[in-house]
Amino acid sequence: MDFKALLMGLAFAFMWSSAFTSARMIVQDAPPLYALSFRFLISGLFAIILARLMGESWRLTRAQWRATIIFGLCQNAAYLGLNFIAMQWVEASAAAIIASTLPLMVAAAGFLFLGDRLKPVAVAGLVAGFGGVILIMGARFGGGLDPLGVILCVIAAMALTVATLALRGASSGGNVMMVVGLQMLVGAAALIGPALAFETLTVTWTPRLILAFLYTTLIPGVAATWVWFKLVQRIGAIRGATFHFLNPFFGVAIAAALLGETLNLTDVIGVAIIMAGILAVQLSKAPAAR
Repeated sequence: MDFKALLMGLAFAFMWSSAFTSARMIVQDAPPLYALSFRFLISGLFAIILARLMGESWRLTRAQWRATIIFGLCQNAAYLGLNFIAMQWVEASAAAIIASTLPLMVAAAGFLFLGDRLKPVAVAGLVAGFGGVILIMGARFGGGLDPLGVILCVIAAMALTVATLALRGASSGGNVMMVVGLQMLVGAAALIGPALAFETLTVTWTPRLILAFLYTTLIPGVAATWVWFKLVQRIGAIRGATFHFLNPFFGVAIAAALLGETLNLTDVIGVAIIMAGILAVQLSKAPAAR
C-alpha cells in the first residue's frame, strides 16, 4: 500500500465517520427524509456536472448501471434514510458504532449465504467486534438509549452490507464521478415519495443547519464517495475496507468534540475491541505477500 493510498484511506474514514455528527445536527432542525432527498439531489447534480467537466461519459456498462441502482437504493435511500430517521432519537456516536460493523456484517453474510470460509482469526474478529458493540449498547440501553432508533440503525447497516456487495461492479470501467452522481439521484428519487407521504416540511433555519447541510452534501456526500471508489480502484475492495476499522474511533471522537456527547470508559473499551475485531477480519482476507 503506497503513501497516497494511505492518505486516501484515512481521509475516507474521517469523512465517512463525520457524516453521523452532521446528520445529527440536520435532523434537529429539518425533517430527515426531505433533507436527505434534497441533499442527494444537489450532490448528484453537482457530481454529474463535475463528471462531464472531467470528460466522463453517461455510457456505463450494464454491470455499472445495475450496481449503481442497487447502491443508490441500499446505501443512499435505505442505509442513510434509516440512519437519518434514527438520529432523531439516538446519538451520533451510537449510530456510528453500529454502522462501523459493516466489515463484520459483510464477513458474516459471506459465510452464511455465499459459502465463504473464515480463518480462525476472522472468527475471533467477528466475536470480538460484535462483542464490543454489545458491550457499548448494553451500557447505553441502561442510560436510556432508544430501542427503535437502534433497530433502525441495525437494519440500515444490513442494507449497507448489500450495497457493499454491489460496489465492485460500480467501481470498474471508469466514469467514477458519473457513477457517484447517478447513485445520488437514485437515492433522491427513492426518498422523496416517503418524505411527501410521512413528513411535514417544517424547517428551522439556523446557521448550524445550513453549515451541516452544506458539509454533508459536499464532503461525506460527494468527496467521501468519490475517494472510496478511487481507493477501491487503487488497492482493491479488501485492502480498502481495512480502513473501516478507524470508523468507530473517528465517529465517537467527532461526536464528542462537536456535539458534546458523553464518552465514558465503557465506550473507550468497546470501541477498542470493535476496532481490533474489524482489523482482524480485514487482515484475514488480505492475500499472502509474495
